[in-house]
Amino acid sequence: MRFAPYAAYTALAAAVVLTAGCATMTETQQGAARGAAIGAVAGTVIGAAADGRDGALRGAVIGAGVGAIGGHIWSTRMEEQRRAMEQSTRGTGVEVTQTADNQLKLHIPSDVSFAVGRADIQPNFRPILDTFAQGMLRNPQARVRIIGHTDSTGTDAINNPLSINRAASVRDYLVARGVPMGAISIDGRGAREPVASNDTAAGRAQNRRVEMFMAEAAR
Repeated sequence: MRFAPYAAYTALAAAVVLTAGCATMTETQQGAARGAAIGAVAGTVIGAAADGRDGALRGAVIGAGVGAIGGHIWSTRMEEQRRAMEQSTRGTGVEVTQTADNQLKLHIPSDVSFAVGRADIQPNFRPILDTFAQGMLRNPQARVRIIGHTDSTGTDAINNPLSINRAASVRDYLVARGVPMGAISIDGRGAREPVASNDTAAGRAQNRRVEMFMAEAAR
C-alpha cells in the first residue's frame, strides 16, 4: 500500500493529459481520449497493487492503450463485414478502412453513389449497399451512421438539405432490405467538410460523397 499515493498521482496525471485537448477535439477523438484516460486510471491502480511504482507506470501505459478505442470493439463479425465490403467494392473507388476507434468506414465517391445535384441512388451503388445490409443483419449489435456531403457549388440552402437527403436515401435503402431503422442514424454536412479543393472539377467530385460508419459497441 506504500505506493498508493504515487498510483493516485499517476492516474490523475494520465487523465489530465489525455483529456486536456477535449475542447478542440472531434467527437471521435473525445471518445478515444476519455477511453484512454479511464484505461490509464484503471491500469495504474491495478499495476500499483501488483508491482508497486514500476507496475503503476506500466499499468497506466497499457491501460491507456486498451481504453483508447472510443467504446467500440472489433469483433469477428466486424472483420467479416470489412472483408465482404472490400470484395464487393473492389475496383469501384470506394475506400474501406478500419478507423482508429474500431469503426468500419466506407468512403463512397459521387461517381458511385449519386449523380450531381441528385439524391437518388445510382444502380452501381445498390450491390454495395446490398452487401452492407447483409452484414448488418448478421450483426444485430452493430449500428451505422451515414453522412452525406456536397461540393461548394450552390448555396447552403441547397447543399445542406441535399446532403441530408442523400444520407436518407441510403438509410431507406438499407431499411427496405431489413436493417432496423433504429440501427441507423443520418447526418448531412453540406459543403462544410471538403476533402479536396473545390476549385477544380476533380476536387469537387471528391467532395460529393457519402461516408458510412459501422460500429459495434463494447459490452
